[in-house]
Amino acid sequence: MPETQDQAENKEIARKYPEEVISEGNLDLIDEIIADDYVEHNSAAPEPLRGPDEVKEYVSMLQTGFPDIHCGVEDLIAEGDMVVRRDRATGTHEGEFMGIEPTGKEAVVEGNHIHRIEDGQIVESWAQNDVMGLMQQLGLVEPPGE
Repeated sequence: MPETQDQAENKEIARKYPEEVISEGNLDLIDEIIADDYVEHNSAAPEPLRGPDEVKEYVSMLQTGFPDIHCGVEDLIAEGDMVVRRDRATGTHEGEFMGIEPTGKEAVVEGNHIHRIEDGQIVESWAQNDVMGLMQQLGLVEPPGE
């Protein structure tokens, strides 16, 4: 079945978040693509992120911990008002991150995200990132069996 114009536009919005906001540091874009009543259910956060300001804080935390962070999109799949995004982030842990002092180690984290998009803005997201793999790469957790 061919992709609709809305699905193509929704995929573009979902792509902008990792590539332009996280990788390029364009925090102003958050106000354009994240709805005021946005909610993100993130496996790495104890409470949902709510609204553009909390998203800016989250992205700033990522950029502080990994100043050279690059997040590339591997797959985008759209159906209706939903977009599934699979991405791969790389970076060097050179700043404090989640209370963890810099280790200087490079890390790769893969993640899966589902976004619900209405009227050109992301209104809700569900995020699953390989946080355990990140902690292992930073030397904070022993891999199983070692």
